[in-house]
Amino acid sequence: MLKPLDDTRMYGKFGRTLAGRPGHVVHIAGRRAAAPTDAPANLRFHALLHGSRLSWQRLAAQWRYWRLLRRLRPHVVLVHAPELLPLTLLWKLLGGGRQRQFLYDVRENYALNIRTQHVYPAWLRGLLARLVRGLESRAAGQAAGLILAERSYAEELPFVLPARTVVLENKFQPPAGAAAPPRPRGLPAPDEPLRLLYSGTLSELNGVFDALDFTARLRQHWPRVHLTLIGFCQRPEQLSLLRAAVAAARGSVTLIGGDTLVPHARIVAEIERSHLGLLPYRSHESTWRCVPTKLFEYLANGLPVLIPANAYWQPIVARHGAGLVVAFDATFDPAAFVGQLRASCFYPGGIPSDAFWQSEAVKLWQLLDSIR
Repeated sequence: MLKPLDDTRMYGKFGRTLAGRPGHVVHIAGRRAAAPTDAPANLRFHALLHGSRLSWQRLAAQWRYWRLLRRLRPHVVLVHAPELLPLTLLWKLLGGGRQRQFLYDVRENYALNIRTQHVYPAWLRGLLARLVRGLESRAAGQAAGLILAERSYAEELPFVLPARTVVLENKFQPPAGAAAPPRPRGLPAPDEPLRLLYSGTLSELNGVFDALDFTARLRQHWPRVHLTLIGFCQRPEQLSLLRAAVAAARGSVTLIGGDTLVPHARIVAEIERSHLGLLPYRSHESTWRCVPTKLFEYLANGLPVLIPANAYWQPIVARHGAGLVVAFDATFDPAAFVGQLRASCFYPGGIPSDAFWQSEAVKLWQLLDSIR
């Protein structure tokens, strides 16, 4: 799927990083979105997809992308969406030799997601998964380098070539001009409001309904608890259920977004005003080995987190004293949890520096410099 022009990884991390070196002009192409007002002067935006996602619109997006490649004649193309790989491969083939280089940013294990997340009809999943995996394998052989958003992809994806692969995790990139990282915040007293936050993709798989149930149980022992849900829901049937649940909560739950994309700055603002960040992901083979972007965002802003018993996330949280492991199911004991919460001291060593994008920005430039 084409990413919006203000996508946090494509623009906020890659785009801003590359535009930071003098003498470079960076072009961002993707789905139409409001261009950030604080974008660097040497960064340009190009809308490939306008409005709806109808098939003819996607064909028009492909044509716009091809015309953009022909007009701009870029030195290096960074591909963030697999649907742009066919024309990128054709562009490289017509250029010949090393005259045209591209990097492929593998943001998801797309074939696994298609097979296991039940978004597409059963009869179509296998075919789509094979087509995407074949396309990615072809691209991996032609790309100057592969970028993996998750460490686990190095083991999961058969087309990864270690010598030409770098892992760039979705760590937190502060907004332009942002102040220094805040101090870790304290928790309110039990008779004061406790603000819980669930941010990012609003889906059953990611635990949005478990977050609602968790909040309802916790309210028995912390009556003034409030949950904010902020993000985009891709599945209309789940959004309808979510809106009904929010309405039934009678003011104790706020929904921001839902059927619209939410600017990242708004999400960061909610992180800064919250007391606990929830990551109630359900155990699923397509997500369980990935480190959620929101985990880095919460760590970088000193927000204590509540996570399930996930072997990949627990060491990160434990290393920084950043949160607690809880059961987001019927076994949750709110009385015991409140006692544990009151006895905890979060982020004793301060805000963790390794939650920030700067470490990944250095590796991105090393990769770019290596292919010139």
